[in-house]
Amino acid sequence: MDITPEVEETQKREIKKRRGFSIRINVFFFCIFLLFSVLIIRLAFLQFVEGEELSALEKKNLKRDIIISPIRGNIYDRDESPIASTTSTQSVSYRIEPGQTTEEKIELAKRLEDIFLRYGDSTKSPPMTAEEIIDRMDVGFDLDGEKTRDPAYTYWPRRIKSGLTREEIAYISEHRDELKGLEVAEESTRVYDPRQIAVQLVGYLRPYSTAMNQKSKSLDRYKEEDNDYLKDEYVGFDGLELMYQDVLRGQNGTRTYPVNSRDQIVGHVEITPPVKGSNLFLTIHNEVQLATQQAITDQLEMLQKHPPNATYAKGRNAKAGYAVAMEVDSGKVVAMASMPDYDPNIWTGGISTEAWNAIQNRYTNGTIRERYADVPADKIGKHSSSLVPPGSVLKPLTVLVGLSEKLITPHERYNDTGLFTYGKNNNARVRNSGNSRNGLISPARALEVSSNTFMAERVGNQLYMKVKDPLDVWHSYMTQFGLGVSTESGLPGEYSGDYYYYETAKRLQAQFPLINASFGQEARYTTLQLAQYAMMLANKGKRYKPLFVDRITTYDFELVEKVEPELLDEVTFPEEYWKVLKDGMKSKVDGFDGVSYTFVRKTGTSEWEIAGQHVDNAVFIGYAPADNPKLAVAVVVPEGGFGAYGAAPIARKIFDAYDQYIGLDGKPKGQPLTEP
Repeated sequence: MDITPEVEETQKREIKKRRGFSIRINVFFFCIFLLFSVLIIRLAFLQFVEGEELSALEKKNLKRDIIISPIRGNIYDRDESPIASTTSTQSVSYRIEPGQTTEEKIELAKRLEDIFLRYGDSTKSPPMTAEEIIDRMDVGFDLDGEKTRDPAYTYWPRRIKSGLTREEIAYISEHRDELKGLEVAEESTRVYDPRQIAVQLVGYLRPYSTAMNQKSKSLDRYKEEDNDYLKDEYVGFDGLELMYQDVLRGQNGTRTYPVNSRDQIVGHVEITPPVKGSNLFLTIHNEVQLATQQAITDQLEMLQKHPPNATYAKGRNAKAGYAVAMEVDSGKVVAMASMPDYDPNIWTGGISTEAWNAIQNRYTNGTIRERYADVPADKIGKHSSSLVPPGSVLKPLTVLVGLSEKLITPHERYNDTGLFTYGKNNNARVRNSGNSRNGLISPARALEVSSNTFMAERVGNQLYMKVKDPLDVWHSYMTQFGLGVSTESGLPGEYSGDYYYYETAKRLQAQFPLINASFGQEARYTTLQLAQYAMMLANKGKRYKPLFVDRITTYDFELVEKVEPELLDEVTFPEEYWKVLKDGMKSKVDGFDGVSYTFVRKTGTSEWEIAGQHVDNAVFIGYAPADNPKLAVAVVVPEGGFGAYGAAPIARKIFDAYDQYIGLDGKPKGQPLTEP
């Protein structure tokens, strides 16, 4: 049978069509094969290469960690007496239970109200109401079941009450199966010695949530992103509590809860216990510190109540006093007091407006920074702050400058007429206190009689007349003795002083501020700076870093670190120069009659203009014993009048206390004898 051309063409098209379809089918199956191959390879990669990592990630996503704050280390004095202690307290918290109904949660709040009422201690705090409890449970509704807010994570425990009594703990523990979602856990509370020992130095704690919102530079550490603090955890806010925050705090622990996709707990908790913080043993001696605080308090009361006379009239407005006692051969601070002080336990649990108003001029450490008088707000600007000019206590250094710069000699004689004039037409005048005329005096005698005219004419004026860049030279001596620079104590907020002789020179040329500075009237320094300066006079030029911590131990008293004295720098001068200073530092002082030890001292009555009025501030520096110095002391009483009467009696009691409890000769004298 013949095939026509049309049929043949049709057959060819059909064959071509089947061939094209076959090719497409093959390509399709190849693509399917390729996709399955990629999928199999990817599954194999996930299984054998990334399997472990993904498994860990899965487990992580199914667990929630709760931070457990560590027990804070304690702070002790040098004789191991506690100053700041961490005491344990039991708290009850609530965590939302899976499947717990609204009615059951409300019933739990009411049950707790009854437990707290029956077994709690109402003398410490009023019993909590069911309304307060349901709010702290953070379940998102009130006692009527009305929605109030969205609850936080269900696995997170909410603290209901701290400071549980034994009866409350026992009842909750015995009925744990009935009180679903409740946990009793140990927490810590900071307690400070009720005798209020060196409270501004030790510092205080406040919640982390408060600290992280403060503008103070010393608290910037709490704003770092990698902090692991709890918002309601108490952290160091000032003083040694802040300075040694990382040492005292310890390391966090965790409670790890397995949860489902709805953040509900589905297994047993895993606990990693926290590491307790370390203890600090201070260089402070409790008894010497308390004697210092009492000495200031008694002196302020005496000044305010003393009948007016020429000696004490200028001290009747004294409102505060500051003192630092530092060991000469190490820089260890034995006492540091800013009076009046306050009870730091007031910060625990939050501070009321009334309480804050009562302490706002007391909680600051006035020995290291400016602190204003404890007076009503409208009168603060009318009283001296804790920063006052050093006055005549600077004169030993003035004489040393004169000797070192060859402006004076150790044995020269100066005719002190009681008056020195200078400036254009000799219209500027310097007079001695009481217009006294001392006649022919040596540099040592000039110190003893506290001659302003000697310091002004023989040192201040000669420095201006004979030395290149005299202000820079003067400033260099000040800073060598720690005046106008940080003492390097490390305390948060320490102030480096306020010197203004450069500013005065811009207005009146350098002669005036140099003369004024020569008797201590062109700068203001902290009490700690003056104590460090007195220490250098005692040990002949060694500037030690002020030490507050003697050693650090674990919470269980195993030694971690013994803090050694740190010599910051040392200045050297001929022995003859030091002898001039020592021979001259023996002016008359009040309150030292009958002491059993020798001592070297210099008093000052620094002048200050405030609110248009002239005030006199009492200042004292000294050390004892005279020949083998052990302790250096600085005392400042703003508006205390003459240093010999307003500040010296405080220093006497500090030396006495040190001699009694530690010993100026290395042997404590023990308790004073009392009459039967």
